[in-house]
Amino acid sequence: MARFCDVALPVPLDQSFTYRFEGAEPAVGVRVVVPFRQQKLSGIVVAVHDSPPSVEAKLILRVLDTEPVLNEQLLELGRWIAGYYIAPIGEVYRTMLPLNAEFRRAHGYRITERGQEALYASAEIGSSLRAKKDTEHQMLEYAVLNHLADGEVVREQSLRSATQASREIFRTMLSKKWIDREDLSAVRDATRTVSVAALKEITGKINANQEAILLALKAAGGRLRVDAMRDLEANGKPVPRSTLSTLVKRDIVEIVEEPAGFRISSLKPRKLEFLFTPAQQDALRFINTGVDSGKFTSALLHGVTGSGKTAVYLSAMQEVLGAGRSAILLVPEIGLTPAVAADLHEVFGEQVAILHSGLSDDERAEQWHQIRRGEKRIVVGTRSAVFAPVSDLALLIVDEEHDHSYKQEEVPRYHARDVAVVRAKMAGATVVLGSATPSMETYFNAEKGKYALLSLPGRVQARPLPEVEVIDMRLEFQETGHESVLSRKLVEEVNERLERGEQAMILLNRRGFANFVLCRACGKTIQCRNCAIALTFHKRDRKLMCHYCGYLAPVPRTCPECHSEHIQFFGMGSEKLEELLHGAFPKARIGRLDRDTVRGRDDLENILTALHHGEIDLLVGTQMIAKGHDIHGVTLVGVVGADAALGMPDFRAAERTFQLLTQVAGRAGRGNTPGKVLMQSYHPDHYVVDYAAKHDFQGFYEKESRLRSWMHYPPYTSLANVLVRSDRVNNALTWSGLIGKWFETVPHEGVRVMGPAAAPIERLKNDYRYHFILKSRSREQLNSVLRALIAFSSAKKIPRTAVIVDVDALSLM
Repeated sequence: MARFCDVALPVPLDQSFTYRFEGAEPAVGVRVVVPFRQQKLSGIVVAVHDSPPSVEAKLILRVLDTEPVLNEQLLELGRWIAGYYIAPIGEVYRTMLPLNAEFRRAHGYRITERGQEALYASAEIGSSLRAKKDTEHQMLEYAVLNHLADGEVVREQSLRSATQASREIFRTMLSKKWIDREDLSAVRDATRTVSVAALKEITGKINANQEAILLALKAAGGRLRVDAMRDLEANGKPVPRSTLSTLVKRDIVEIVEEPAGFRISSLKPRKLEFLFTPAQQDALRFINTGVDSGKFTSALLHGVTGSGKTAVYLSAMQEVLGAGRSAILLVPEIGLTPAVAADLHEVFGEQVAILHSGLSDDERAEQWHQIRRGEKRIVVGTRSAVFAPVSDLALLIVDEEHDHSYKQEEVPRYHARDVAVVRAKMAGATVVLGSATPSMETYFNAEKGKYALLSLPGRVQARPLPEVEVIDMRLEFQETGHESVLSRKLVEEVNERLERGEQAMILLNRRGFANFVLCRACGKTIQCRNCAIALTFHKRDRKLMCHYCGYLAPVPRTCPECHSEHIQFFGMGSEKLEELLHGAFPKARIGRLDRDTVRGRDDLENILTALHHGEIDLLVGTQMIAKGHDIHGVTLVGVVGADAALGMPDFRAAERTFQLLTQVAGRAGRGNTPGKVLMQSYHPDHYVVDYAAKHDFQGFYEKESRLRSWMHYPPYTSLANVLVRSDRVNNALTWSGLIGKWFETVPHEGVRVMGPAAAPIERLKNDYRYHFILKSRSREQLNSVLRALIAFSSAKKIPRTAVIVDVDALSLM
């Protein structure tokens, strides 16, 4: 009789773990809560058996589901991802399930007797003396002890918000036995949400943290979800969770539990055109035939911008829904989701579900359960929506399949486009990859016959592609005698559009106000304390920010190195460009769309709604403005500095630049008025700029293919990036040296190994990084070498988290 089950846990270990159970046998694919190294974890049952392990098995604490949350097909897909991307199976299954809201992992800390003694001793010394004598590390330890002084258990998140202490501080204090750690993980009902409601007028004094919560409540109409408060700040610091408890105790607010509400999108749907061109009819006929066959079919839908790919998608999905089956539509970024969701909701009504990271944990969980119960058969979302538990999957569409957002940059490092193809194959479904600028790999596969090639060579209603003019910024400098971000031609053309009541977009693919801050006296740039990268100046927040780890620092009055006052800001970001545009076009209504203006779902929808309604004359932004937006009033697109990326140390730099230039150019002239694009360039003779200006994807592909073939890069070889990292440089050097020697001594025929070498960004998020690049014409040989590498690293006691394997890497940074 079965008494044991193997559980895949979300830990960086390539194995499952055996537990025993009592009572009813848990089904394969359900979630269970189990003890693991002094904590509780939620995992997936992957096998049930009667074979006892070599050590005593611990008892399962709780079974969370009556039916599997992952069916056999999704379990198999997870196993494929773990094998192909060399990822721990438990972390793969965690990624596939957006159910974090139902099992909240949390830890708390309590002060010990030793901690009380240390706190008392520090108070005896005297604060002024201690501040001079102690290190920053010790000061943070005392801050934590002070916060725990009353003996109560305090959640780690609250402690970190209140004291700014890092996890390293907590680890040190645990080793000193100054604090104890407790597991506060708990199961909860995600179908209900917890909100804060205002009770009465404020009486008595309130501090800055309390005021931040009350102002947010007032702005939200007196009721706000608790999880929406996690990003609140006061005086530049996060508002601690304890502040809300204080307001509850004072009867100023109350906590209310209520059913979770959800809205698809506040955007109005577009007027979609279903009078198909012959090319659209041919594409739709092929897709429908594939769906009806019930066999795996794959196709690349290559259509120029504005050619009506979305209408083909929706028509094919209508056929699928009419047959009582299901479809998934993937879009690359949250920025596209509201508009696409609005279109789908208009066509399919309540059958539409939405999945992306912009939703709260509760919203994602509720949408997921509705999909699993069969209440929603049409799913739209970003990359993780490829795992949506739809029943009877018939059609899987990957829109803008070339987009790099489909590649996850943390474990498991899967590519949603490729996972979509594998899932469709397992389900006997049809997969459609759509793009105006397909990736090199996808178009290569279409040329080789792996995918059918469906072409939409013209825009709907025979609208012309926009005229593209390339402005040589070298000549601009020679003729004007000064460096200018905006060329005379671009200023002139924008003025003309504004006078005619038309709209314009300007792309600058860099965030912030200034790219770096430099001391003119000593030449030092102000660097991130966690990364080997210069901090970016954000003027609105008066902060220096690292765009890699999120570190924030105040703007210094003097140089940290030489104490000179000659601090200067260099470079240009979208925030500074917006300021310049206000000066150049004082009467224009100007909006900005980038990661700094879009901090939540409502921000994005408000900007897009204003743009659709003609309330914004001129929109400036990063690549977020380049993808998928269908604004008929936009007749001019300006491109500023986009070709700067050609100088990046990345073999994909040309491909990325071509895609960005072509995509942003496609935003112009989508209505009845013809569009125009002005590309400012310091490399006007570069083949990328030339082919983008001609809308010539085929010419670019053939040129780039020859270069890739000569250099043995994808799609002609498979590639993996192996990163060795540690917060101690000696460890990173030692481990990469061990792996380098191992590569020299073991056979790896058919696999070319380059490295070890310092990563282009040598230090990132406090880790020193060295890497190897592996190339092979055989995926099987490459995978075999990578698995042997992981086994060797484990045998040498190199931590699993220290060796990062990125199969089909899109970035080598």
